[in-house]
Amino acid sequence: MTGFALLTATQQPAPTPPDQRERFYALLPELLASDPRAVALLADIGAGYVDAGPAVADRVINVGIREQLLVSAAGGLALTGMRPIVHTFAPFLVERPYEQVKLDLGHQDVGALLVSAGASYDMAGAGETHFGPRDVALLDTLDGWTVHVPGHADEAQAQLRAALPGDDRVYVRLSGASNARPYGTGPGMTVLRRGNRGTVVAVGPLADRTLAAVEDLDVTVLYAPTVRPFDAATLRSTLSEPDVVLVEPYLAGTSVRRVAEALPDVRHRVLGLGVGTAELRRYGSPADHDAAHGLDADGIRRSVTRFLS
Repeated sequence: MTGFALLTATQQPAPTPPDQRERFYALLPELLASDPRAVALLADIGAGYVDAGPAVADRVINVGIREQLLVSAAGGLALTGMRPIVHTFAPFLVERPYEQVKLDLGHQDVGALLVSAGASYDMAGAGETHFGPRDVALLDTLDGWTVHVPGHADEAQAQLRAALPGDDRVYVRLSGASNARPYGTGPGMTVLRRGNRGTVVAVGPLADRTLAAVEDLDVTVLYAPTVRPFDAATLRSTLSEPDVVLVEPYLAGTSVRRVAEALPDVRHRVLGLGVGTAELRRYGSPADHDAAHGLDADGIRRSVTRFLS
């Protein structure tokens, strides 16, 4: 057979992991059907992808491109006993309606399940208006939030199902990036490997590239699909050398304070890797932004090696 190369099993391209956002849209009707209190609130984003069906269609509300109203309506519905599932892109869900998140949910002490898409720069071609690296840091200024950062669609699905029955405030940060397989759904960290020269905490979709970056380094790697509450107990119990590297897919240094709070009696060093504050004015692709922020495997390796040496 001229011109053809038969791929062996080991040469076959790896299957593409399922998309987290698509999984959420497919799961949403099931979530609504499973709980009569559940109501989905959209701001145009996703409205064309949700096939709710007649049984739950009256509990899918599209408020249009009005993100402050989106969150305020969630607060009002929560006051009546409903369980709002609120969805749009990350900067439109946390940054633009921050006052409503603070007052209409937090100050009124009601719960909602906020589900974002787009992560830090999934929609690179849309530019700064659609970039959301500050979301977790902003929620850190408020009380009582659980924050999930799934690294695989299976993890996101499990976290969404677990979060629906409650009345607390939960944020699920969906990303277009993904690990090849699920590592755990939280809330605690999972030990991916053990070492003696320090600890690297890989958050959500950055686990695979972090493992590749430190493949031949003598370090412990912890996987965190849930970042709030921060799993201090696992960090402490697996600590070898008191050197900790955080690899987070949002604003660099967001969880540095949490490490300090976890190790108040241990002299330690901590390096927070993540998205920098400098605005990158060339749109590029998500991979270009990863490289520019040092969040590709090569960049993570350079930073970890420099820090530990």
